[in-house]
Amino acid sequence: MKTKFDIITSTCVPLPLENVDTDQIIPARFLKATTREEKFFGDNLFCDWRYNVDGSLNKDFVLNDPTYSGQILVTGKNFGSGSSREHAAWAIAGYGFRVVVSSFFADIHKNNELNNFVLPVVVSEEFLQELFDSIYANPKMEVEVNLPEQTITNKATGKSENFEINAYKKHCLMNGLDDIDFLLSNKNKIEQWEKKASR
Repeated sequence: MKTKFDIITSTCVPLPLENVDTDQIIPARFLKATTREEKFFGDNLFCDWRYNVDGSLNKDFVLNDPTYSGQILVTGKNFGSGSSREHAAWAIAGYGFRVVVSSFFADIHKNNELNNFVLPVVVSEEFLQELFDSIYANPKMEVEVNLPEQTITNKATGKSENFEINAYKKHCLMNGLDDIDFLLSNKNKIEQWEKKASR
């Protein structure tokens, strides 16, 4: 969903697993879908962990635990490795997550998240562990992600870290623009350049 991104303050969903690959985020069998329906992919986020073989909910999986909710997914190191499928980012966005926090993202998946208006925030291992500790101590604690200032704050402890983001992607997120929207917003400049170049 193309939504302008500014400051998000939310509770968090903890997934303290390392090396979560895109096949775990959205299994390959769902890549046959011919439409990009947010609800479809959101309903099948982490499908093989979220549901039992008979289709019933796996009550031990965090997305099925009413204790945890929010727009921020906090996960372990090396999130989004494996296949480059963009469907993984569709599923994360379709579920309703606006931010994913980890100490390391696979590059292609990181870009796929940005292209789908999900902000991947890279933090230190120490900050990540403190986040997990705070969430488990109080599931109602909140985290503030400030895109303009490029900071993330654990409101339970008051500690903050800065995060990096490509300036172009930051501009697009803050203005609710995808790549095509950005080009269209610069249509006049492009046309002026073409006129000069053709002389």
